[in-house]
Amino acid sequence: MHTAPDGTQSASLAAAIAGQGRTREFPYTRRDFDWVRRVLHDHAGIELAEHKIDMVYNRLVGRLRALSLSSFSDYAKRVESDPHEFGEFINAMTTNLTAFFREQHHFDFLAGPFLEQCRSRGKRQLRIWSAGCSMGEEPYSIAMTLAEALGNELAEWDVRILASDIDSRVLQTAADGIYSLERISKLDPKRLARHFLRGTGSNAGRVRIKSHIQQLISFRQINLMRPLPLKGPFDLIFCRNVMIYFNNESQAQLLDRFADLLDADGVLVVGHSESPYRLTQRLRLSGSTIYRKVH
Repeated sequence: MHTAPDGTQSASLAAAIAGQGRTREFPYTRRDFDWVRRVLHDHAGIELAEHKIDMVYNRLVGRLRALSLSSFSDYAKRVESDPHEFGEFINAMTTNLTAFFREQHHFDFLAGPFLEQCRSRGKRQLRIWSAGCSMGEEPYSIAMTLAEALGNELAEWDVRILASDIDSRVLQTAADGIYSLERISKLDPKRLARHFLRGTGSNAGRVRIKSHIQQLISFRQINLMRPLPLKGPFDLIFCRNVMIYFNNESQAQLLDRFADLLDADGVLVVGHSESPYRLTQRLRLSGSTIYRKVH
């Protein structure tokens, strides 16, 4: 950590650790915060910023209560000795902000130029990967886009979508395909009727993705910072708003792995805050946050 000459940054950090005067339920020290940062970086490549101090406490305090532990140091020992709790720790610390059809221009590209290119090549097989799929909105949006764009023609295509995340809990939510009405409130009514079933009785207030969409997708837990257990090739990889949590070295390594897995004309779609062109020569900008593999 870089400390200002007058010590203001270290003082600010100390205040944050102390809860800025608030009484915390559990003791929480700089050493606890540094342990979380180190484990997250070593396991998942996530760079946790200094200002995330309170976030760490708030996300983990529930685990201490559930395990009847009295301190964060006790929790660290539990995580390091219990594989199940290590998984719970990763689940608690990973961010899962997502929405159906987030960044609509990516799905317009999929339904338009991408499929047009496939048709022009006589291609009827698609392999797509949603890397960092969170609670499933992204892969389901991909599947719905293809179903709508291809219509009855979909039956003549071989489409498989892999959806992965490091968080086992959100993966289960994604695989279940059940969402609250609030999460689908902005979708077009025709799209809702076509792809969702409305719950009744005990399931009132929720919807389920219909089987014709679910059957296009398989879900798998994958850590992007470990050797990828995939052969490819993929025609299209969505990895949006994931690399922003990695440092430049980790981003470059991941982009190299993506390039290895992409088909010769494969495409990588990233988030609006991510800039792969600064980190790799193997992908070239082809549209707004859309990159094509360099031959």
